[in-house]
Amino acid sequence: MKIVIDSGCDLTKEQCLELGVTMLPLKVQLGEKTYLSGVDLTSEEFYDLLDQTEQMPLTSTPSVGEFADTYRKLAETDPEILSIHISSGLSGTYNAAEVAAQQVDASITVLDTLTLSAGTGWQVEAAARAVKAGWGKAKILEMLKQIQAASDTYFTLPDLKYLIAGGRISHLKGLLASLLGIKPIIQVNKTDGKYYDIGKKRSFLKAIQEIPELILKKYGEGAAFRTQIVHASNPEGGEMLRDAMNKVFRCEWVADSLLGPALGAHTGRGMIGLVHAPLAEFPQLP
Repeated sequence: MKIVIDSGCDLTKEQCLELGVTMLPLKVQLGEKTYLSGVDLTSEEFYDLLDQTEQMPLTSTPSVGEFADTYRKLAETDPEILSIHISSGLSGTYNAAEVAAQQVDASITVLDTLTLSAGTGWQVEAAARAVKAGWGKAKILEMLKQIQAASDTYFTLPDLKYLIAGGRISHLKGLLASLLGIKPIIQVNKTDGKYYDIGKKRSFLKAIQEIPELILKKYGEGAAFRTQIVHASNPEGGEMLRDAMNKVFRCEWVADSLLGPALGAHTGRGMIGLVHAPLAEFPQLP
C-alpha cells in the first residue's frame, strides 16, 4: 500500500523519506512569486520573507491533475493507495484528492483527518508504520479513527491579521478582537474540522497559559497525555507552554514541530499550538 499526503501535516522531508510516504506540497504566493511549501521554501525562510513585506500571503492546494498524476504513477507498482489530508473544513486539499481519486483506476481511499499540522502528522505516522507492519487498509482506518477521536489541537497567536485575511475567522469578529487587544484560544473542532474560539485573554502570554487550564477542566490534574508543541518560529513560547503543561499533567512529549509556510500564511510568526491525546485513549502504534 502507498500513502500520499500533503505538506499541511508539517512533516519534514526527512520524516517523509523515513516513513516512505509521497508528499504533495501546498503552494504559497508572496508577491509575484509562488513557492512549494516545504520544498523550495523552508519555514524559517518563509517567516523571514513575511517580516519583510506588507503583502498578505496567498495559499493554494495541489491541483486535481497533480493528485491524479501522483496516484497513477504509484498505482503502477501498487494499486492500493491511502491518501491522508488536512481538514476539509479548512482547506480544499481533501476535495481535490477526492476528485482525482475518481479519475484513476486504482483502489484509492481519501481520508479527511479533520485537523492539521501535527494532528494530521500523527495520523500519517501511524498509518505509515502500520503499512510497514503489514496491516490491511480496514485495520489502519480503524486505528486512524481512534487517533482522531482521542486527539485535540489548540493554538493561540499574537496577531489576528493573517487569520482575518485568509478568511479563517470573520473579518468583523477578528477586527474587534484586534482593536481590544484580545488573544483568542482556538480549537480545531473534531466534527467539522473548523476553527472555534474557546477562550480569550488580554495578553499572548496569558493565552498560552490558558491552554493547560482548559485541558485541566476536562481531564483533571495528573492526567497522562501524548503531547506535541507546534510553533510558528517561536520556540520560547513553546517552552512556556511545555512548562505550563508539565506542572499539571504527565506528558510524553513528541519533538516540537515547526509550522510550515502554507499554514503559517494564516497565522504569521509567533503562533503557539498544542496537540494532545490521553495516553489511555491513544491506540498502540505498530
